[in-house]
Amino acid sequence: MAPFLKRRSKMYLLDDHAVECIHKAGRLSSEARELGRSLVGEGIKLRDVAEAMESHILEHGGRLAFPVNISLNDTAAHFTPNTIDDMVFQRGDVVKLDVGAHVDGYLGDTATTVEVGTRNWQPLIRAAERALEMALEMAKDGVTVGTIGGVVERSIKEANLRPVVNLSGHEMKRYNLHAGLSIPNIDDGTLTKVRENMLLAIEPFATNGQGQVSNGRSGNIYRVLRDRPLKDPDAERLFGRIKEEFTTLPFCERWCDRLQPNSGPLLRVLLRHGVISTYPVLVEAKQGMVSQAEHTVLVGNGRNEITTA
Repeated sequence: MAPFLKRRSKMYLLDDHAVECIHKAGRLSSEARELGRSLVGEGIKLRDVAEAMESHILEHGGRLAFPVNISLNDTAAHFTPNTIDDMVFQRGDVVKLDVGAHVDGYLGDTATTVEVGTRNWQPLIRAAERALEMALEMAKDGVTVGTIGGVVERSIKEANLRPVVNLSGHEMKRYNLHAGLSIPNIDDGTLTKVRENMLLAIEPFATNGQGQVSNGRSGNIYRVLRDRPLKDPDAERLFGRIKEEFTTLPFCERWCDRLQPNSGPLLRVLLRHGVISTYPVLVEAKQGMVSQAEHTVLVGNGRNEITTA
């Protein structure tokens, strides 16, 4: 297949196949997001919601770009339940649902925040949503990413909250979820410009805490680091299946259990040998509550297309 983006005279070119796949990946991601919103409720298992969202994508002709992230309260990102996880949503939880699909490697990525059974955190949720709306209006050909970050920063601060400064949106390329450009949540002075036909995931995070996240425990999400031979035949077999099924994209223990039951011990072997790494959960530094909103946008010439709307 042709590469996702061809660069010529500072312009990014997409063929019809790429655009069609981007549209479908965005639509499936959006549908899965809205399904997740409808399922979240007090006493419902996180695992059931994650698997329902993922199943929707698979049953409608897509593939999974990454495990559904379900991050609660002061956790901003990178948690997904494992196979035996019986954790349930509780009244008052602030739930971030982050989901992505791909079609032939072309990606969609979107997120939303849901409050369980109360309305105490609606201003926080709305702050991230409003910042996203403002950023999407600003993210046009020729605009610097620092300028976009400044719009996010001002919008969230106007709500007397803080943007999470060490989280950012990202450019996406074929089979590459975080490719090249980062879209900050503050004006960090970056002068790199957005260009027509770039595919961007813009995702403001708002908090009433410090405005920074730090690494917590493993969130059950992994990625392939390098390829090297392994002496353990069972670990070698699982690693081969992982590379075949998930290529360069993140994966989780739940998915590996479908390839090989009780995969946890073998994943730990792969970690010890340095062929995979784990994503830690990202927790607000002062245990502040965190909200998130995210869309994928295909940058146009004067008019953008939000593929996950």
